[in-house]
Amino acid sequence: MPKLNKDWITEKLIDFEYKKYVLLAYLQEVEKHFELSRLYPSLSELVDHYMHARALKDNRDHMLARFPRRLKGIDDEKFMMQYEKIVADDALMLEIESIIEFSIPKFRKYLDEGKKIYEFVEEHMNISPVGLEPLDISAGYLFLKGSKLGGTEVYEYHLTFFEQPDEKFRAIHTQYIRHYTSSIQNTFNGIKTDLLRENPRLPNPAAYAVEAELALPVEETFLPVAKRMLVKYISSPGKA
Repeated sequence: MPKLNKDWITEKLIDFEYKKYVLLAYLQEVEKHFELSRLYPSLSELVDHYMHARALKDNRDHMLARFPRRLKGIDDEKFMMQYEKIVADDALMLEIESIIEFSIPKFRKYLDEGKKIYEFVEEHMNISPVGLEPLDISAGYLFLKGSKLGGTEVYEYHLTFFEQPDEKFRAIHTQYIRHYTSSIQNTFNGIKTDLLRENPRLPNPAAYAVEAELALPVEETFLPVAKRMLVKYISSPGKA
């Protein structure tokens, strides 16, 4: 899927009709993906584009900083290079503001549509622990099972923490392990036992199964939503 660069508003030709065409062509591709229940990376990109457009609208200085610059000279006393804006045109700024005003509601519309699909998908997925949960649940296995898979997809997961001034966040990283075909032996507990034999590096791993009632594309929807569900489940009160 074609990407829309972060600086699409101020890069290349700054013309309202041209930017309108670029944006609508991108959103048309997003809509095609949503119709196929392919949420990612489109949904996360829409969030970034919407927030960026809002920031440009709210901070004109930030917008001006996006313009290219050229070397004007060198300050011999401060040993600093001096730059000047290539563009500082009021008419051009009005053109950019028109592009921003047009783009924000468009991003908002498709962002809302994507969130509705996400919520619908999440409502038709269920997460549960496989066997007993160990004290350390920061690493383990994630099982995905759905009608489209013909079995169970297994991923190894690791949780990490990162902090912002007022909050602490969990990030999840996954690595694909293998596919287990549906059979009497390949129950969730049977798969976990098999993984224990094969991977002594995780002698007492946590394991969680996410089951979907819907036929979902794995990479674009099932896995990303399952990862978010796992982070939410592990972060719930009483969990490590």
